[in-house]
Amino acid sequence: MNQSRVLFTRHRYVRACKSSAVLVVANVTAQNILVGTASWSDPGFVEYWYPKKMAAADRLPWYAQHFNMVEVNSTFYSVPEPTMVARWCAATPPDFIFDVKLHQLFSHHSTPAKLLPPSIQEKLGLEKTAKVPLNADTEGAVWDAFRTSLRVLQMANNLGVLLLQLSPAFSSRKYRLEDLRHLFELAHGYRIAVELRNRNWFEDGQLEQTLRFLREHCAIFVNVDAPSANHFTVVPSDLDAVTNPDVAYLRLHGRDARAYLKGKTVAERFCYDYSDAEIDEVAQRSERLTREAKQVHVVFNNNARDYAPHAALRLRKALGQIASVPARAAELF
Repeated sequence: MNQSRVLFTRHRYVRACKSSAVLVVANVTAQNILVGTASWSDPGFVEYWYPKKMAAADRLPWYAQHFNMVEVNSTFYSVPEPTMVARWCAATPPDFIFDVKLHQLFSHHSTPAKLLPPSIQEKLGLEKTAKVPLNADTEGAVWDAFRTSLRVLQMANNLGVLLLQLSPAFSSRKYRLEDLRHLFELAHGYRIAVELRNRNWFEDGQLEQTLRFLREHCAIFVNVDAPSANHFTVVPSDLDAVTNPDVAYLRLHGRDARAYLKGKTVAERFCYDYSDAEIDEVAQRSERLTREAKQVHVVFNNNARDYAPHAALRLRKALGQIASVPARAAELF
């Protein structure tokens, strides 16, 4: 990475922060809690949260004026180019953290070959319309490509954890947790957070085995805030588990059961605007997790309109990290 370019960008960031509406007043406990959203470029963010007509290249620096971490969502659908990742680092302050969602191939989702880099398609002899088989060869090829970009984040000290968001089809009735072992071996030395999206892993005496497996592999259990519904795709929200003392992870999906289960799009499924009282609950839960983990990552995945960044800012205020929350765009008119 071009050092002079990084220094220039970070100097520009400092000047921008001085005019930000967010005033930082962190306390010791709150410093251990990183708050952000799942993506910084959702269509709802662009329409309702970012300043009107803001250039796409300016969104990440503006986001970083308000938050100290983000969960990268685009990597679920494609392997990022190292040059792009370098631009992310240059656009954010030195201590900004990127949690990176692993490619959907690792997550036991059906994956079309067109979502893999052309070089991998060619190496594996796959047609673009073909479905990629999940085996040691395909995992290894995609991981090698992924690792090249992750090294850029590592060198800049901006890499947080890798998020493995498993498919709801990944059920204890069809799969074993041992099926994840090869990925853990490939990613040895990286911190992996595992989000299980099938309720079977938590019922009928399965919970202790699930947590034991994650602890044995130093994997991070992803706690969730989700609707109260007894459906196989809804993981219980009353579980706070820390399986790696370095990091605890909490993802918030909203609490609208009908939207979560019936929504056709991501924006419909996670369309939920947390109330102030609910944000206070999340703050208390986050602080409880700090008792067992050195650091807590809290990610709002209620990505409809401006709901996620607005909730994340209110959580930062509830935690004492900022003194005030900027007015929402709808409140300015």
